[in-house]
Amino acid sequence: MKTTTIGLDLATSVFQVHGVDAAGKVTVRKKLRRSELLRFFEALSPCLVGVEACATAHYWARELGALGHEVRLMAPSYVKAYVRRQKNDAADAEAICEAVTRPTMRFVPIKSADRQSVLVLHRSRELLVRQRTMLINAIRGHCAEFGMIVAQGARRVIDLVEQVRQADAPDLPDLARSVLLQMAEQLGVLATQINALDRRLLAWHRQDRASQRLATIPGIGIITATALSASIPDPSLFRSGREFSAFLGLVPRQNSSGGKDKLGRISKMGDRYLRKLLVVGATSVIRRARTSASPSAAWVKTLLERRPARVVTVAMANKTARIAWAVLARGDVYRPPAAA
Repeated sequence: MKTTTIGLDLATSVFQVHGVDAAGKVTVRKKLRRSELLRFFEALSPCLVGVEACATAHYWARELGALGHEVRLMAPSYVKAYVRRQKNDAADAEAICEAVTRPTMRFVPIKSADRQSVLVLHRSRELLVRQRTMLINAIRGHCAEFGMIVAQGARRVIDLVEQVRQADAPDLPDLARSVLLQMAEQLGVLATQINALDRRLLAWHRQDRASQRLATIPGIGIITATALSASIPDPSLFRSGREFSAFLGLVPRQNSSGGKDKLGRISKMGDRYLRKLLVVGATSVIRRARTSASPSAAWVKTLLERRPARVVTVAMANKTARIAWAVLARGDVYRPPAAA
């Protein structure tokens, strides 16, 4: 019996394999150690391999694809419906094997090592930005205990640090000053590291055509463009822009029944980092649209007359996601709408 479809349940050390033939009969059901996995698939003829899109999934997809197998990644939430009863590794592998053959199943694009490296840049930058925010808040809070206050804004912390450095600050003990200066030094190191990552993202943006096309869309800068280009290597996996925006969680959550449509807040499914970048970019678009006379600004102003600003921001992010999918799928740049 020739194995045609395999469900692979990933783990750190022990992997579960469930394989079936063309008639759906089970041909293999076994556990494999990490060192045995590639040898097992090398001995198999090319087949369809289903994997949940979890940690290390893209690495194993690249490795198995290099052996001639067709690998498809699926969201774990889509696979869960095919687990028949108790959850264990064998049941999960069987459910993956069943789910990967469904004609309506939606698959996750497999990222290359180069694009995953760009996402490492993004995740590292995001981590450093959070650490910088924590340090800024800590410095502000500690200084407030000694009566030193500055206006809001990350850049205003520089003025606060200068106050700490002044030797004539009577209410600031030397012990507190030494600790605050140490935190300020760490803040400067974080700023230098973030700027270095920004320069590397800019260099990658300049050599990636898809990222350059995405940057022509209003509300999408270099950070968002590089993140979208690295995360969505194959836009053809989405049938439309709406499906892509649903993949990012920017569409209303439905609770419809009996022919009655009930739409709630956005689902917030998918990549929260991309969703956040699109919402932040849409905020700047709406801010500019208030004083603009362009056709796209008219659409924003019409929505602002009927809906709160934050709701309009999410609607703008949804629209931006659809435009981004069209730019990626058609290989073209953004063209603003013509005036009526």
